[in-house]
Formats: sequence, structure tokens, C-alpha cells
Amino acid sequence: MAKGTVYGPESRTFYDRCTGTCIRQVTTASAHHHHPFFIIPAYDDAMQRLIFISYRTGNPQIFAEERATGELRQLTDRPDLAESEWSVHPSHDGKSVFFTAGTSGWKLDLETLEERELVNFAATAMKDEGMVASAMGTTALSHDDKWWAIRFKVGKESALAIVDTDTGEHDIILRRDSIAHLQFCPDDANLLYYAGPLTDRVWVIHRDGSGNRRLYARNIEKDEWITHETWIPGTRELAFVDWPRGVRCVNVDTGMERQIATFNAWHAISNPAGTCMVADTNFPDIGIQIFDPRDGIGEPQTLCYPGASSIGEHWNGPFPYANGPVQVYAPQHTHPHPSFSPDGQHVVFTSDRSGYTQIYEATLNNT
Repeated sequence: MAKGTVYGPESRTFYDRCTGTCIRQVTTASAHHHHPFFIIPAYDDAMQRLIFISYRTGNPQIFAEERATGELRQLTDRPDLAESEWSVHPSHDGKSVFFTAGTSGWKLDLETLEERELVNFAATAMKDEGMVASAMGTTALSHDDKWWAIRFKVGKESALAIVDTDTGEHDIILRRDSIAHLQFCPDDANLLYYAGPLTDRVWVIHRDGSGNRRLYARNIEKDEWITHETWIPGTRELAFVDWPRGVRCVNVDTGMERQIATFNAWHAISNPAGTCMVADTNFPDIGIQIFDPRDGIGEPQTLCYPGASSIGEHWNGPFPYANGPVQVYAPQHTHPHPSFSPDGQHVVFTSDRSGYTQIYEATLNNT
């Protein structure tokens, strides 16, 4: 189908059999669907739209659910999104969606569906080979929608560029061995986190390229597996998973570390208020859990059971990257990747429980 095509609502509601949580299935077509990576919001701040990827046309395209009507609208019709489907980032003001395709960064107008090439890096590639971390090609947008962070390859090096979302002017602020996931601090548009190599993940840098530094050093003696970093709003703390021992965080200003939770949280992220976190789980899958990041206990409560296949056998063992990168089979659309809605009342997640990956939305206040 063509760009601009509108599909009727597919939403249906049911209740989790074990927890009673109200769950809305957003998509039902016989094709794979997924929302953006868990550190990227799936909604604009006013929750006018839920942005997602759908394969219903035969290849991945950007779609939106118009939440007022439930209708699904196809936003793109491009042959080159298959390599960059995890780059999609909705703007907070609800006017645009940013994504990479080819070696360019694009800005999609959600009213006219005009796609404007903001920048062309003429890069070697936009992402590494594989299925995880730097192979996903995720991007980051500041909370004021003014700055877009994109990583790409120049030969064997990784580069990090900051793009002005109005003019397309950009500066390459960093080149180094590996740059993976990115996220602007929600309380400071001049500060962002990025993931370094798998053995040395936790780094922060200022938007102008100054202050590049390691925020947390992995404990090699404990064979720590540090992964899935994300900011806790209102605290200037960066949370990270110490797999499978729980969730910890470190303050970017003081360096103070603290424990948040001790269960096997997998992809963990805070709500916009910084008062609640949500995480999927694996090995064993004990469902999607919500917990308080403030009390130092993080006692989990089960929100629902997504029933996703969560493929990735390398997670069921010790840190696999100690001697360098290894090839793993971990199709990302099989992971729930839970993430909060801007109002903190819903958790969006993905599950292939039906045989096709579909998008679901769980409501917190009905647990």
C-alpha cells in the first residue's frame, strides 16, 4: 500500500489472566510490528499518536496510530528502511518523526508526510553488522526537539554527530572505536549518554563535544555485564542493568552510585516523573515488572506476562564479550522492550505471542 494509506482501527482489549491488567492490542495484521527501542518514546508528549514500524506492506515502514480515532496511517513508502528501522524517533511536540535511511538523516512532517533530508553523511555505513548495540542504529532527540544525535561509520571508526533539527547543520563531536545507543539527558539538552564498546559501555559527553568521559567502569573481576543504560528524569542519574543482578545507577555530577533493584530486569526504563520503572525479564521470564527506583529496594510487581519469545540464548550465561565481539542471534522484534507513555499511565510493549509480532499497551491503574 502507498504512503498516506489509512487503515481502520485494529485495537482490541483483553485482561492479563494472571494479573488482571487491562491490555490493549494495537495491531493485529498478519505481519511483524514493533515500537521504537525502549529508550526512545513511542508517543509524542500529548499522546496524539503512537509511532511504530509495520511490515504489513512487505517491508518495514513507519506507521502511526491516531489515538483519537484508532486509525492506522502509513507514513512512509521507502525501500531503504530495512537497514534503519530502529533509528526512528518521534518528536516530543508531535509534529515530526526523525529517522535515518541510506546515509542520510530525514525529518518527516506528520501533517503533510513530506520527507526532508536534513543531512547526508556520505558515511561508510550507518551501523555495524549484527543485531545488537551498535548494529541497531538508534538515534537520540533532545527533549526540546532542537538537537538530533546520530552515530555512523567512517571507515572502521564510529562517529557521533549532533544535527540542528531546523537547519540540518551538524557537527561531528566524537570519533572513536565504538558508539552504540544514545540518549539525551531529559533535564539537560546539552548532555547525552552514549554506549561505548561492550566491555566499556557507560559514557557521557556534552553536546559541543566537550566533557567526554567514562561514567562507570565495568568491574572485570566480577565479570559484570553492564547494559541497557537510560536516564532517570529529575535526578541526573543514569540507570544501567547489571545483568542479571539487577539495576543500578550513577549520578552524573557526583559519581555517587546506588542500587535500584536486585531482580533480573532486562530492559529497564523510568516513567517521565522518575517515580516508577518498568522492565521486561528473561532467563527466567517472570513477566513485565514495575518497581520504585527511589527506595533502594525496587520490589517488583508483575504488570503482565507478554508471552514474547525473547530470542537471544547468549543472555542465559556469563558475559559473552570479554574477549571481544561475538556474533549472536537476537532478533530485536522478539523482545518486549517495555516503555512508558508520556502520562505514565500506560506501558507499550511488543510480543510475538500470536506468531506475528504485535504492539500492546498495558494500563497501570488497573493492576
